[in-house]
Amino acid sequence: MKNSIKKNYIYNLVYQILVIILPLITTPYISRVLGAENIGIFSYTTSISAYFILFGSLGISLYSQREIAYHQENKNKNSKTFLEIVILRTITMLTSTTIFFITFATNGEYNFFYKILIIELIAQCFDISWFFSGLEEFKKTVLRNLVVKCTSIVAIFLLVKTPQDLYKYFWIYALSVFLGNISLWFYLPKYLVKVKLSELNITQHLKPTLVLFIPEIAIQVYTILDKTMIGAIWEDKSEVGFYQQSERIIKLLLTIITSLGTVLLPRVANCFANNKKQEVFEYIKKSFHYVYFLAFPMIFGIIAVADKFVPIFFGLGYDKVAILMSIISPIILFIGMSNVIGKQYLLPTKRQKQYTISVILGAIVNFIINSCLIWKYGALGASIGTVIAEFSVTLAQVIFVRKEFNVKEILKFSFNYLISSIVMFIICKLVGIIQVSNLTSIILQIATGVIVYLLLLLALKDKFTYDMIKQIKDKCLKIHI
Repeated sequence: MKNSIKKNYIYNLVYQILVIILPLITTPYISRVLGAENIGIFSYTTSISAYFILFGSLGISLYSQREIAYHQENKNKNSKTFLEIVILRTITMLTSTTIFFITFATNGEYNFFYKILIIELIAQCFDISWFFSGLEEFKKTVLRNLVVKCTSIVAIFLLVKTPQDLYKYFWIYALSVFLGNISLWFYLPKYLVKVKLSELNITQHLKPTLVLFIPEIAIQVYTILDKTMIGAIWEDKSEVGFYQQSERIIKLLLTIITSLGTVLLPRVANCFANNKKQEVFEYIKKSFHYVYFLAFPMIFGIIAVADKFVPIFFGLGYDKVAILMSIISPIILFIGMSNVIGKQYLLPTKRQKQYTISVILGAIVNFIINSCLIWKYGALGASIGTVIAEFSVTLAQVIFVRKEFNVKEILKFSFNYLISSIVMFIICKLVGIIQVSNLTSIILQIATGVIVYLLLLLALKDKFTYDMIKQIKDKCLKIHI
């Protein structure tokens, strides 16, 4: 990867982890203070607000990032595009917010919490992260949001003390989203120039955003519908809480992988616009190696330590989370692969139709399996549905690009990482037998797993691993000099 991509990847990785790290840092505390029932209520109500954010946002974020990336050097064009999209997003989000208020915030069991979540919806009008992503300026989003996120963490520990403080948790969540989005506006003057209002053509963006809106709906179906269906079907909201907690850990690990896709989307789009097809394929191949390198050990690592990790991290009463984490873990690989094919290749190269078909397929599969299994198995059924749905998305995308890519070669890339991860898993389980505390056991298992995994890849002469170690060595030598 080029230096700028490496830097942007690190910045975006830090930002994406930061977005998830807030609830992750507070999870051990919140899970004990609020309990699984209240966490389930929070997860269920925010899943409802997420649908209205989805409908209010249309497909604007992905479309906008790509459009800005196409014209990175053209300040006039980007200034015009920026204003048009901000106005369009404000209109659609305010419409969605009004409907949300009427349908959920005026009455019902959780209407008080829904009223607080209106702030989250309004905050979407000010979300301009897509603009800086399109310009490949990821550093700014990290630095500005760091202050907001850290302040939220402090507020949670200071204000949330008992189960009755659930409403305070909602307030902190909603305000952190609002302040985080507002903060990015301070950077804008450097990147924009004055544009005449008479030159604006807002409606030109409506059709292409609607085209991307369809896959966005489908994606939300199998990322949010799980929690909505569990909450609607099961009276005990702790079932939603168990699912939410297990998904949260998996999503944190996924962030490390999918952050590369966020960085490469504008770069691949720019290469495509300039007809640099060979560079596009090189980026994609490296991305697959990267996904395999991280995904396989993460999956087997989760399965190896989940039973000891959960009681330490979440506290007593969350045993079911360990089972759910192990079941959901394969989506790390499937989403990693579909991120490469879908977001790094199909979208930047204007293959929205195929991308849309793949995610709609996933949504249909997810809904069918959820409908069959959640009634009887709750969060366990939703976990199975999620894995099968993500697999179907990846399989469809692989079929779509089989003529552009050598699929057998791409799958062959995974051999070294799969074998090394299986051996690592066996050794980690053996280490786990040692009679020590759970925390000590986890530390020993992780340390042993990392060492064994890397040594096996070196023994197998994996080129990606050798290149990565060489780059680290070179950087360390430069720093030392």
